[in-house]
Order: sequence, then C-alpha cells, then structure tokens
Amino acid sequence: MNAIEVNHLSKSYADFEVLRDISFTIGVGESIAIIGSNGAGKSTLLKCLTRITEPSQGSINIFGDPILKFRTGALRRMRSSIGVVFQKHNLVPRLSVLTNVIHGDIGRLHNVSKFPLAGIRNWGQISASNRTRKKAMEALEMVSLSHLALQRADTLSGGQSQRVAIARALMQEPNMILADEPVASLDPVAANEVMSLFYDLCKNKNITLIFTSHNVEHALEYGNKVLAIKNGRLSLFKDSNSIEIKTLQAEYD
Repeated sequence: MNAIEVNHLSKSYADFEVLRDISFTIGVGESIAIIGSNGAGKSTLLKCLTRITEPSQGSINIFGDPILKFRTGALRRMRSSIGVVFQKHNLVPRLSVLTNVIHGDIGRLHNVSKFPLAGIRNWGQISASNRTRKKAMEALEMVSLSHLALQRADTLSGGQSQRVAIARALMQEPNMILADEPVASLDPVAANEVMSLFYDLCKNKNITLIFTSHNVEHALEYGNKVLAIKNGRLSLFKDSNSIEIKTLQAEYD
C-alpha cells in the first residue's frame, strides 16, 4: 500500500486553473520535497491532499482510502492522522511551551465534537491528564526542548518555535506530516538544524513527510524524491540522488 496516490488532479478557481492533470505516487515512509516558484500551486496541492481545498477533478487515495468520497466523520478521522506544520508557527504566545504541545492532542481526538470536554481538558497543562502531559514532554524531548517546557512561547527564538510546532504535530501520532515551507522564516543555520531534525524524526518513526520549499539544497538533501510544479503542471518527479542542482534550479525559470 502506498501513502498517497494522486491521479489526474486539477484545481480551478472560476476560469483560473491552479493545478492541471497532476499524477504521482508516494510510498510509506518516504520524504518528498515539492518545489516551484511562487504561485506555482505547491500550497494548493498540499491543501488538496487533506481536502482543505476541494479538487476540481481527479482522485486522491491516502493509505488506500479514496478520500474524495469521504463524508465528514471519515474525513475528520483521516485528518487526525496527518500532522501539519506551517511556515508561521501558530503558537499561542502567552501560553507555555508544554501547553502549546498539548494542544496537538486535540486534533487526534476523533470524537471531540461529540465530547467537547475531551478537548477542553487538553487546553492547558494543568487540566490535561498525566498521560497527555507525559506524552507532550516526550515530544519535547524528541526536539531537544524539554528544558523549556514551562517557558512562555513568546520568549522562544524562531528555530525553537518551529521545533515546538513539530512536537505539537507529533502529539497526533501521525503517519504523515505535511509541511508548507517549514523553515522559510528562519536564518540559514536554524533552518538547516530544524530540517535535519525534522527529517530524522520522520525517518526514525517511518512517518511519510511531504514538504514544500524554495531551497533546492534542502529539497535534494532532505527529500528522497523531488516533485516540481511549474505553471500548475507536474514538471519533474524523480529520486533526489539522480537530480543535479542546476536541473532543479531550472524549474524556477
């Protein structure tokens, strides 16, 4: 079984076609870098994979399930198994690092709409269960930030904030993580540290990782395969070790 199978995917807004006839397959545990210029359709593709944006045509199978046929309950369960990391870290500034990580457990609860108290308990480190707090601390240890658990999120550096966001995503116990330019807002040193950590965590846990990037070096180093989108079309999908930097850079021209 593959992690993702996309066939003839297209997305249009009125008369503007953002994605056109995109097809590709991703294996379980692979790391895929999606590259392309601004407006090429990278973020739209990620949103289509979780149906945050509804495709206009085509099919998407996630771990063998045809998600475009899912109704609300099945769609919620599917999304709960996928972690999402954004360029903006989206932490709650005045809350502690530990509480921000605990928030990741809310997305894992399939029945939180039927039993809202389950979500309320996970709003803070004081009300969360011992199991949840322990799990959150373990996630922070994975990103080497357990010593900052009680510190306010707005006191962190950019790199530390993104590590907390990764720990929050790990709380969902995901089998897949989608990351939209996860290190674009960081300086080069912090960006390399975070991408290396991110890649190693996913590899060790056999998590399928799909990330967008403008950095061709990151795409080649941290992606087992590189998927390039140009003018809404799939222009390249190859193993990273068979691609030269100049070939990849040409996808931006």
